[in-house]
Amino acid sequence: MKIIKWGFIGCGEVTEKKSGPAFQQIEGSMIQAVMSRSEERARSYAERHGIKRWYTDAQELIDDPDVNAIYVATPPSSHAMFAIMAMRAGKPVYVEKPLAASYDDCTRVNRVSEETGVPCFVAYYRRCMPYFDKVRSIIKDGIIGDVMSVEVRLSVPPRLSDYENDNLPWRVQPDIAGGGYFYDLASHQLDLLQQIFGVILEANGICANRRGLYEAEDTVSACFRFENGLPGSGSWCFVGHESAVEDSIAIVGDKGQVTFSVFNYNPIRLQTSEGTRSIVVPNPSFVQHPLIKQVVEHLQGIGICECTSVSATPVNWALDRILGKF
Repeated sequence: MKIIKWGFIGCGEVTEKKSGPAFQQIEGSMIQAVMSRSEERARSYAERHGIKRWYTDAQELIDDPDVNAIYVATPPSSHAMFAIMAMRAGKPVYVEKPLAASYDDCTRVNRVSEETGVPCFVAYYRRCMPYFDKVRSIIKDGIIGDVMSVEVRLSVPPRLSDYENDNLPWRVQPDIAGGGYFYDLASHQLDLLQQIFGVILEANGICANRRGLYEAEDTVSACFRFENGLPGSGSWCFVGHESAVEDSIAIVGDKGQVTFSVFNYNPIRLQTSEGTRSIVVPNPSFVQHPLIKQVVEHLQGIGICECTSVSATPVNWALDRILGKF
C-alpha cells in the first residue's frame, strides 16, 4: 500500500482526542470514511474533520473500495466482530484496546488473522511513547540493577457518571467492556509490564464491589508472575476518596527503584545510592501518533509494528484470570 486510506468504525471521544488527528498527520495516511450507528454523529464527525464519506452500517464502510484499512474504535464487546469482518474482507485492522472483551474472543481474532494473512494491530500506544521509552531504558541499562519485584497501584474516586443508574457508562457494564474500569485501565498497565518483563504465566485476584454503584467490580487486588520468574502485585480501587488518588508502578531492583505513572505522566522518580532524581519526559500532543506511524509504515512495507493482536492477547488472559473468568 502506498496511501493508507482508513475507515473508522466508531467516532467517539478517543478518536477526537487521542487518535483521529494522528491518522491525518502521518505521511501516507488519511481518513477516507467514518461510521457510527448514529447518523447525526457520523455526519457531524465527517463534516468537522473534512472526511469524504460517512456510514451508519459497518459492513458498508468495510466494503467501500476506497477504504483499504479499518480502525475499530467501539467498546470492546464488538472489537472481535468488526476486526474479523475487516480481515475477512482483506483489510488490515487497528483495534482499540483491550483487543476484545474476553481472552476467548482474542483467540478468535488471532485465528482469523492467521487464516487470512491479514494483520491486526492493537492500540496499546503507551508502548511507543517517549515517557515509557525512558522507563524501559532505565531498566535495560541496569541503573536499578536486577529487578526484584513490581507493584502496581491505582486509586481514583467514582466519576459523576457512575452515579447515573439509568445511564451508566459502558466501561462499567461487563457485557460491553469485559469488566469494569479494571478491564479498561489495567490493560494498559499490564501490557507495559509484559513488554518489559515478558508474558504473565500465573495470575490470581480477589475482586469486590464495595460501593454498589454498578454491577462490575470496583476494587481488585492481584498477584502475578512473569515468564522470567519475576513476581508482581497490584491494587486497583475505583471508589476511593479524592484525597487518596494514586497512579503508580514501582519497579524495585537490587540497586535502586524507579516509580512512574501510567495515566498522569508524573515525573519519573529514580532512587539509587546516588540519591533521588525526578525525570520529566514530554509526550506528543496526540498520544497515539508514534504507534499509528508504526502501523502505517508496516502496511507500506517500510517498517515493522509488533503491537499485534497476538502480542496483545496475553493481557486479556491475565485480566480474565484476575477477574476469575476461568
